[in-house]
Amino acid sequence: MRDFANSSYQRRKVAPNRVKVQRTPLDLKKYLRPLKMIAAGAAALSLVSGILYGCYRAVSTVTLFSLKTIDVSSTKHLTRDELLGLAGIETGKDLLRMNLKRMGEHILQNPWVETVRINRYFPDAVSIVITEREPVAIINMGFIYYLDKKGNVFKVLNQGDKLDFPVVTGFSEEELGSDPKGTKEALEATCLLLKILREKCAFILADVSEIHYDKGYGFTLFTAAGALPIKVGSEDFPAKVERFARIYQGLMVQLPSIRYIDLDYNDKIIVKKS
Repeated sequence: MRDFANSSYQRRKVAPNRVKVQRTPLDLKKYLRPLKMIAAGAAALSLVSGILYGCYRAVSTVTLFSLKTIDVSSTKHLTRDELLGLAGIETGKDLLRMNLKRMGEHILQNPWVETVRINRYFPDAVSIVITEREPVAIINMGFIYYLDKKGNVFKVLNQGDKLDFPVVTGFSEEELGSDPKGTKEALEATCLLLKILREKCAFILADVSEIHYDKGYGFTLFTAAGALPIKVGSEDFPAKVERFARIYQGLMVQLPSIRYIDLDYNDKIIVKKS
């Protein structure tokens, strides 16, 4: 009998039996069903959106309040047609959908316009009220501009613009850009001096051909007759002009012999003769 205890033979391991698993067939309908529902929902949403857009287009083309009346305030420098063209307004447009703010911004682009007010009145009217700038002088800053009563340089002169205004010199566009505050204050002082000259009787604005400004000294007037320099300085204009107005007529007969007149004192007038 063999002695298996002392034998070198080793027993092979037997692999366990494999059990064949029966797979269930894949149910594609289970996965496709949600996709079909999503596609149907998207189609329904697209249909509803199309209907709503069509309704919007139909409503948007309906003019609910047709513009019939446009009232424009009287103006000196701009015509009614020019203003309506700037505003882009005409009869027949829908009053409800007009953008009044944008219309006003377009009108303000014209240099003659200082303020604009636009109101709508249902069912069929619009009013446009314009305040125009009024020039008080011509200012030479390289180009020739109009100057209004508030000290605003507002319009380059073109052919046909009126020239019968005093000429202001001594200012520049460079100074207006580099020192806007200081230049604006000097322009406002110019307008104050012009206003005082307009209000006087003996010495009036018509006697002045030029107002020259110097940043260090102030203002010098030049008379229309003989271009006589009249130094005014930079302050106390009413008292200086009033004192000068009292002796102006008497000095004019001596004009050929006078070099300049200096008003820049508190209580006297210096007349420098040749």
